[in-house]
Amino acid sequence: STNMIESINNMIKRKTKPKSEFPTEESLDNFLGVQAIGYNDRNANQTHKGFGQVTDTLESYFD
Repeated sequence: STNMIESINNMIKRKTKPKSEFPTEESLDNFLGVQAIGYNDRNANQTHKGFGQVTDTLESYFD
């Protein structure tokens, strides 16, 4: 969903704006990696609207 993509892009902008300069490119990569992992952990249990209704059916197709 584009809402999820926009959400993570906004989070990255919000987190990196106060830290406008990183000492190395590797430090920026590490920072963004930690932020992405945290975002995934916080939002791992969210289900798109309507998707919860068909989850059992979809799982039965792949079992």
